Amino acid sequence: MSAGFSMRVLVVQNYDKTGLGQVGAALAEAGADLDLRRPYQGDALPEDAAGHDALVVLGGGQNALADDDYPYFPALLELTRDFADRDRAVLGICLGSQLVARAFGGENRIGTANEFGWCGVSLTPAAKADPVLGALPEKFPIFEWHDDTFVLPEKAVRLAGNDVAENQAFRIGRAVYGFQFHFEADRPMVRDWSKSFAPLIAQRHPDWSDRLDDEIARNGPDADAAGLAIARAWVAAI
Repeated sequence: MSAGFSMRVLVVQNYDKTGLGQVGAALAEAGADLDLRRPYQGDALPEDAAGHDALVVLGGGQNALADDDYPYFPALLELTRDFADRDRAVLGICLGSQLVARAFGGENRIGTANEFGWCGVSLTPAAKADPVLGALPEKFPIFEWHDDTFVLPEKAVRLAGNDVAENQAFRIGRAVYGFQFHFEADRPMVRDWSKSFAPLIAQRHPDWSDRLDDEIARNGPDADAAGLAIARAWVAAI
């Protein structure tokens, strides 16, 4: 980026208590100007990408086909394509990655890929030459929390996967990225989620509160390092 250029980044939040985490840290380091919209609470989305240099689409508990309950989804898909058409960077995380896949013709598969907690992911050979993932270790632990997955759009390059979800990360064009895993979720954020969503987590993972400290100690440092590296590399791609 040239001196004196302040990047303006549109952040679309789709659910309560889903912040930017490590992506926010990387954007702050770069001096980015954030424009946060919560369309699920009634915030309007911009009509096009003209006023922003990049788009971040965050996660949520809903699925990527839930247009009836989240009627702004089709407009968000249109907006995502406009960012791509203008060669502006896009980052979709978890639900965001599923929406990015949908925007470019990928098939969403609901309820077919359940992961929760720190899980291992492996980079594909194509990731070695990728500007965002190229410097990462071939395998690393990262936080996951999802029930759904997707088939990649035709134009997408698959960058990471694991046994549960073959498509954990992908790129379309120069700088449109989707990450199924929550690389933004560092240890403080996971602790926060574990409190905020405790009843929901306990229903499906009743031992989570007992395991949390051990899990954080075992996987947290490597996961946080990988997540921050991804966040900084994506911000550099803006």
